[in-house]
Amino acid sequence: MSIDVKEYIASGKLELYVAGALSPEENLEVQHYAIQYPEIRKEIEEIEKAVLELTKAASPKMPQDGFAKIKAEIDDVIPFTPEGSKTKRTTWGNYLGWAASILLAVGLFWMYNENAKLKSEIELTNQEKQSLEDILSETQEEVTTTESLLEDIRDKDVTVIALGGQTVSPESYAKAYWNKEEQKVIIDAKGLPEPPDGFTYQVWSLKLDPLTPTSIGLLDDFASQDTKLFTLENANESEAFGITLEPEGGSETPTLEQLYTLGAVGA
Repeated sequence: MSIDVKEYIASGKLELYVAGALSPEENLEVQHYAIQYPEIRKEIEEIEKAVLELTKAASPKMPQDGFAKIKAEIDDVIPFTPEGSKTKRTTWGNYLGWAASILLAVGLFWMYNENAKLKSEIELTNQEKQSLEDILSETQEEVTTTESLLEDIRDKDVTVIALGGQTVSPESYAKAYWNKEEQKVIIDAKGLPEPPDGFTYQVWSLKLDPLTPTSIGLLDDFASQDTKLFTLENANESEAFGITLEPEGGSETPTLEQLYTLGAVGA
C-alpha cells in the first residue's frame, strides 16, 4: 500500500510517534512506513534531534519568554505548511502538546533531582546530629568521671603525697592521692613529660626499710588522657610512691636509672 509521503509527514503523526502518544497499532504503522520510505525515517530522526535540543534548552526556571523561544526553535527545526492552512493549525496543536509534555517531563525530572538532593542534605544533617550527640555523650561522661575523681581527691580520708623530680628528670613532678580505707590511689601525672614511643610510666608502692618496691600499675594511654589522672588499686602498707619509665608492658622491678618522681608518705 503506497502513501503520499509528504502528506503523511505533514500530518503530525510522526511527532506523536516520537512523543509516545500513539496506540500500539499506530506505532507499528509508523515503523512500517519508516522502513519503506527513507524520507519518513529521516524525518523521525530530525524530530528526535529536535526533542533532544529542546530538552537541553528547557528548564523549570525559564523566563516568561522561554516558551516563545522554544516555539521559535521548533519553527527552525520542523517545517510548517503555509500560513492559514488547516494542516498547519492541526500540526502546530500537536507540537504544542508535544512541547508541553517535554516541559512536564523536564519539570518532573528537576523535582526528582531536587528531592534526591534534599534527602541527601537531610541524611547529612542527621549524621552531623548523631556526631554531635556522640560528642556530647562523650563529654558528659568525661565530666562525670572528672567530677567523681575530684570527689575522691577531696575525700577526708585521702592522704596527699607530693612526688618530686629525680636525677633523670629534675623538672618532673606528680601527686598521689591515697585512700587507704578504699585501697586505691589516684596519680596526678600532669607534671610528667609524655613518654617516648615503646615506653610507659609504672607506679611503685615502696617499703623503705629494707627498700621493697611493689608495682601497682601502669599509666597507660598517657598521651590520650587529657586530665592525666589515673586511678590504681593499692592494698599495700605504702611508705612512699615512685614513678619510673619502663618498656611497654611494665617491668618486674623498677629501673632506678629511669626514676622520674619519688615521694614519701607523711613527708
